[in-house]
Amino acid sequence: MAGSQRVYKARIKSTQSLKKIFRAMELIAASRIGKARDRVADSTPYARAITRAVSAVATHARVSHPLTTARTDTDAVAVLIVTSDRGMAGAYAASAIRETERLVEHLQSQGKTVRLYVAGRRAVSYYAFRGRELAGEWVGGSDAPTPETAEEIATELLRAFRAPADEGGVGELHVVYTQFVNMVTQTPRVIRLLPLEVVEEVVPAQEGEILPVYDFAPSAEAVLDAILPRYVRTRIFNCLLQSAASELAARQRAMHTATENAEDLIRMYTRLANQARQADITQEISEIVSGADALAAS
Repeated sequence: MAGSQRVYKARIKSTQSLKKIFRAMELIAASRIGKARDRVADSTPYARAITRAVSAVATHARVSHPLTTARTDTDAVAVLIVTSDRGMAGAYAASAIRETERLVEHLQSQGKTVRLYVAGRRAVSYYAFRGRELAGEWVGGSDAPTPETAEEIATELLRAFRAPADEGGVGELHVVYTQFVNMVTQTPRVIRLLPLEVVEEVVPAQEGEILPVYDFAPSAEAVLDAILPRYVRTRIFNCLLQSAASELAARQRAMHTATENAEDLIRMYTRLANQARQADITQEISEIVSGADALAAS
């Protein structure tokens, strides 16, 4: 039984080390989530305003623009998936990947060819393991995205959308990300950025809010040329920020649960070690009594 005590003590020691790691990661995520939530709150009004502006131009100007008109010369579709660079965030990355797989299956059922663009090492590793070719990938800083990263992603996706069909052009652009609702709820979501879906993109006015009236100068076409690329960059950056806040919230919750599970394991191993120690003591007492009885009988 002494061997059992050593095993339990070793397990207690290793579990305590894991508990410290889980607790540290929980505290790190908790310290960063506030800033991530503030960044989401700060970027959302601008994203809402530019979405309304683009919708107003596309709705009232009645002009034809490459970024608002469906392409018929290609059946290729670009899908951008936003995940995390690190694990230990529960089902955060897996949920986004599952939503992407459902979208890919739906698009392929319509006879379209899907080209994947991936942000985050978790998704890159997932598709690399399965031998799936990626049209583009971005890794690093998933929990603290920068405008430069959003600019790089938007530039590449716009280039693919504007390119001719024989040069790898795509007819649609979809984004899969995780929307931050609150600290408990983070929901995978799919949006189509291009071509612009005017009906779906119109943001409803809040109660008591006065909607602006737009005047297009020098022309609606010039306004669309200037504002649509900015719209794509803004929406992608907002998706990155939403995903970052969701990742940190999921990691904090997962690490809190892991810490509690580690404490439960430590208590269980401590109880088993005590039982093994008690069994050793009982066995030693029995051996001493048996030996004394044997000596007395002799």
